[in-house]
Amino acid sequence: MANHPINRRGVLGGAVGLAGLATLPALAQQSSTEFQPGLSGTVRNNASSFRILQWQDYFDNTKGGAILVDITSRALHYWSSDQSIYRLYPTSVPLTDDLTRLGRTEVVQKVVNPTWRPTASMLERHPEWPAEIAGGAKDNPLGTRALYLSWTYYRIHGTHDTRKIGRRSSSGCVGLYNEHIEELFELAQVGTQVLLI
Repeated sequence: MANHPINRRGVLGGAVGLAGLATLPALAQQSSTEFQPGLSGTVRNNASSFRILQWQDYFDNTKGGAILVDITSRALHYWSSDQSIYRLYPTSVPLTDDLTRLGRTEVVQKVVNPTWRPTASMLERHPEWPAEIAGGAKDNPLGTRALYLSWTYYRIHGTHDTRKIGRRSSSGCVGLYNEHIEELFELAQVGTQVLLI
C-alpha cells in the first residue's frame, strides 16, 4: 500500500469535489425549472410529491368513493367506498392559478372516448385551435376517458401527450396518463366525491 502524504492541495481539492457533489441535486432542480412566457416568475415542471394521504383528513366518509386532487403536488388520490382500494396517480394541473378551481365537486358523468370542444376563452387565447376533435382521435386532448365534474367545463381525463403529466399544462382540467384514467374510470362512479386542494 503506497503512503500518500496529506497536504493542503489534496485537502482543498477533495473539499471542492465534495462541494460539487453536494450541489448536483440543486443543479438538477434548477434544470427542471423553466420560464414560460406570459406567466410571472418560473414554473417547476414534472415535480410531483408522491406520499400516501389519509382520507379522514379530507372527507367525512368515502361513501361512493373519494377523489382528492392536490394541485401543488400534482397528484390524484382515490379511495374506494369501503377503503379497500387506494390509488395514487401523477397528474397534469392548470397552467395558472386563475385557471384553477379548488373545492368540492363530484363526478356527474363518465364518458369513453370523449369529444373535445374548446371553451370560448380557450379559442380566444388560441384561435388556431379546431372547434372540435372527435373522440378516439389520437390528437384528442381528453384522451381515452373522462370523468365530468359538476363544475361546467372541468374534467378529470386522460391525455395522449404524456409530456404534460407532472406539469402545469392544462386549461383547468386534471390530466392523467390514459392507462391511469382507464383504471380510475372503472373504479369511480357517478356520484364519487371530488376535492381539489
